[in-house]
Parts: sequence; C-alpha cells; structure tokens
Amino acid sequence: MQHDASASRRTANPGRLVYLMGPSGAGKDSLLDAARSALQCQHVEIARRVITRSAEAKGEDALAVSLEQFEQMSAEGAFALQWRANGLAYGIPAQIDAWLAEGRTVLVNGSRAHLPLARERYPQLLPVLLSVAPQVLRQRLLSRGRESQEDIERRMERAQQVQVADRDVQVLDNSTSLSAAVQGLLVLLHQQGLLGSS
Repeated sequence: MQHDASASRRTANPGRLVYLMGPSGAGKDSLLDAARSALQCQHVEIARRVITRSAEAKGEDALAVSLEQFEQMSAEGAFALQWRANGLAYGIPAQIDAWLAEGRTVLVNGSRAHLPLARERYPQLLPVLLSVAPQVLRQRLLSRGRESQEDIERRMERAQQVQVADRDVQVLDNSTSLSAAVQGLLVLLHQQGLLGSS
C-alpha cells in the first residue's frame, strides 16, 4: 500500500471512504453494478480498480493492465491503495483523494487482508463485509467459470476462515436477491449519514 503526504493536508469537511470487502464470489461486483445509479444520484463515487487481469476475463468493470504497466503506474504514484492477492495486483486510483477532499462519499472494492493498512491511511473509513451463505458462494464460483475446481475449494476454505473480530465492520448479507442487498447497502449508508453528500 502507498501513502502520500496529501492525506495529512486534507482540510474542511472531508468525505468518507466506504471499504467494501467479501470473499470472491460474494457478489461485490454485481452489487456495485446494481447499486451504481442509485449511489450516483446520492453523489457517491465508486472507484474503478486497476487489475492485472486480461481484458477478456469476466468480472468487474476494472481497468486491465499488464504487471509491467501496473508497476509503472505504482512508481508514478497513480494509486491511493494497492495490494496483491490470488496472483493479481490491484490498485485503487489516487483520484479518490480528490473526491474525499471535496467531501464526497467514495466506495471502493477492497481486500479483507489489507483492511488494517487501508484504515491506517483512512482512519475514518467505513468497513463493510459482504457475506454469503457457503452453498450460495460455491454455486456462484462454479457458475462464473473463472477458476478450476481446486481453486474454488481453496477460495471456499479462505471464505470459511473469515472472522469479523472488528466490531466496526458492518456485515451486509447477499445470500438472497441482489435487490435486497442493494437496499441493504443504501439503508446502511443512510444510517451512517453518507448519502447525498457533495
């Protein structure tokens, strides 16, 4: 993860970072896509991740780059947050700092393992864990066709090991309908006073 001096220079009415996490297959991408219009109407910005995954791969609307391009972007300070997981490199564009400085709510698709580092950089962030029942998770992983059976079993094991010891983490269930998860996200953000900020 990167850190720059601009973080300590933020002044009046900074926005808040919403850090969405969850096991692969929990439906983070689907949730963000389904909630995008409603969130944009409430002036919530959704960061587009940069990932070292081929542009042909199924999944989120991310910017796909080579590892060499990713490392060059990192060296140039293009990322506010970055991490490695499952053989891929992930970056959150530094643009989020400008949005936060404008007082906006910013939602990012983050990594559970890197929550402590993200919180170090953004102490006021709101961590949200998207959970899903094991049988639903397995079916989603199988249906998307990205991983081998062995990879799916490893992901299932990691998902089972996730424990939310941090009382600040808000848990959002996505085991039923996508519309229910979207509504749950909007209710949560409303309760936190994060909708309609600008």
